[in-house]
Amino acid sequence: MLPEQHRLHRSSDFRATTRGGRRVGRRDIVVHVSTRRVDVRPDPGGPRVARVGLVVSKAVGPAVTRHRVARRLRHVCASMVASLDPDTDVVVRALVGAATASSPDLERQLRSALRRLGAVDESTAVPSSDRGPSDR
Repeated sequence: MLPEQHRLHRSSDFRATTRGGRRVGRRDIVVHVSTRRVDVRPDPGGPRVARVGLVVSKAVGPAVTRHRVARRLRHVCASMVASLDPDTDVVVRALVGAATASSPDLERQLRSALRRLGAVDESTAVPSSDRGPSDR
């Protein structure tokens, strides 16, 4: 489960990340990354943590399929949130293919996109045991 402090909730945060950040598309997901300014943190005295939000539209499938995709993406994000740079907001938008993609495949795509965007703090990154040769 993705801890509460690591979740994006407000639509303004989603909008700022998708419109003002950088993005990378993969086969089944699109990843948007934005860096928060220190003076705009939700809790200025609180810890600096990365936040993640998910967008799974009706194009992905019916409600059961969308919820399954969201659960799988939340699980993948929860395992990676510690390796993200603090003060980073990430929005993961699921594409139609995410409904049939395997969880390890979604994880590989997300890791690849985050590395490409420079959002992963390599000093704290946890290596994935199931990475393919194209991700090394």
